[in-house]
Amino acid sequence: MSRPMNAFNAVDQYARLGLRTDIESASPHRLILLLLDGGIEKIRAARLAMDRGIVADKGANVSWAISIIDGLRASLNMEQGGQLASNLDNLYDYMSRTLVEANLHNDRARLDLVEGLLQEVRAGWKGIESQVGQHGDGANNEVGSTAMGLG
Repeated sequence: MSRPMNAFNAVDQYARLGLRTDIESASPHRLILLLLDGGIEKIRAARLAMDRGIVADKGANVSWAISIIDGLRASLNMEQGGQLASNLDNLYDYMSRTLVEANLHNDRARLDLVEGLLQEVRAGWKGIESQVGQHGDGANNEVGSTAMGLG
């Protein structure tokens, strides 16, 4: 029994090392994508735990997803992002509140809803990747500086 667990731990450590390397070398635009991917992953893990009746894991994954969404919210630059940043702020707030409700009521549909919203935000963020990439690091141009305010 200890052998599969050790193999699992090795794979997990390798994946974490890969993520750490990705984070350390990522552009600000890529970091937002990583956060969005992490939020989606944690919601999926919460759904799996919910389906299996593992309450502690469900709660931990929902909490982690909320923390990620809070990080996305904190990355918003309300001055540069204008109305779009304000709309995202409201959307992220809605997502966090919906995840709390999903956790309290074991509501799979609410998890699905927030996952879908994160997928839509991710698709939009991914859609501007080429515009940000065309202008260097993204921080010194109109597209990039506005995008940096939109987490």
